[in-house]
Amino acid sequence: MQVALIYRNELLPRSETFILEQAASLTNFRPVFAGLMRSKAGLPLPDGSILLGQDNSVYSRSKGMLYRATGVWPGFHERIRRAGASLVNAHFAMDGACALPVALAAKVPLIVTLHGNDVTTSEHLHRRAIRGQLYLLRRERMFSTVKVFLCSSDFLRRSAIERGFPEDKLKVHYIGVDLKLFSPPVTGQPRRNVLFVGRLVEKKGCRYLIRAMQQVQSQFPLARLVIIGDGPERASLELQAREAGIQCEFRGAQSSHVVRQELSSARVFCVPSVKAKTGDSEGLGIVFAEAQAMGVPVVSSLHGGIPEVVSDGVTGLLAPERDHERLAQHIIRFFSDDTFWNDCSRKAVSWVADNFDLQKQTAQLEEIYRGVIQTGGQSQQ
Repeated sequence: MQVALIYRNELLPRSETFILEQAASLTNFRPVFAGLMRSKAGLPLPDGSILLGQDNSVYSRSKGMLYRATGVWPGFHERIRRAGASLVNAHFAMDGACALPVALAAKVPLIVTLHGNDVTTSEHLHRRAIRGQLYLLRRERMFSTVKVFLCSSDFLRRSAIERGFPEDKLKVHYIGVDLKLFSPPVTGQPRRNVLFVGRLVEKKGCRYLIRAMQQVQSQFPLARLVIIGDGPERASLELQAREAGIQCEFRGAQSSHVVRQELSSARVFCVPSVKAKTGDSEGLGIVFAEAQAMGVPVVSSLHGGIPEVVSDGVTGLLAPERDHERLAQHIIRFFSDDTFWNDCSRKAVSWVADNFDLQKQTAQLEEIYRGVIQTGGQSQQ
């Protein structure tokens, strides 16, 4: 069986279960993870993962920074070669630039999957950080070396073209959802919650959901907001919720198992993402597909790749960015109209099965892998 080397500078943040699940669903390739260091409080890594630094210590981070700058670490490259990879699939553009010497050492082609902030964040911010500067220095070589850039949405493909990525190398490929894990619950427990799952950062728009819930709970007092996730805005959001007097529970970062449990009792899934001041935008948002796979209609924003994963008026309702009043109206409709809720719930399950089934999407990914291996040759410096 051929080996696909899955590369990420930090393996793997808790928010990136979609990378782990995609790799686990490969059937004709054996995934081997490689990276510079272990992510702090990250996901458990499969056996055989290749790390330059074994932890998140200052020493490991220093090794990682030196490798980012030079692309040289003989022992690391020797372990990469011994893995016997047929190609390297790096996730995120900055990681793709760091993976250039990895693919060169392995003498295999390089694919880079683009997800969102790696393309949409303003370039002047990259110039303010050493990592960003190194990325900009290598970007043109990455453009010429990488065989295919996989875009998680058509929105992201258009954004990449605007940023100068080679148009002929950009291919839209949706990451799928494991329908064995994410399926409608068989129990008939009451669905009273509005569920938010995501990092508590500007882009996710949680502040607008909290404002919307004041109007929702004035009409439906039992409607409770559950927020799963953590981030720099948590303290200010907790203060906002207290001052607004809404019923709201902050659960912090949770496992995929807990997310599925909360989806089982959710009436509506709502992450009203917006374009951040940095330009950071939602590439797609696989969690929207996970919610719909479990029969939970989505309320969100007309933003980024979200209209590609949520069928507006069919599997959910989308509002203009930052429009908390329209968000409230959409959520209220799902609480007040059982017929509409049931119709959207049923169509959401079918929508995800047709367009975001992990097995189908990964089979397509393996076809891309095979095509690159057959025509790509080895990576060139």
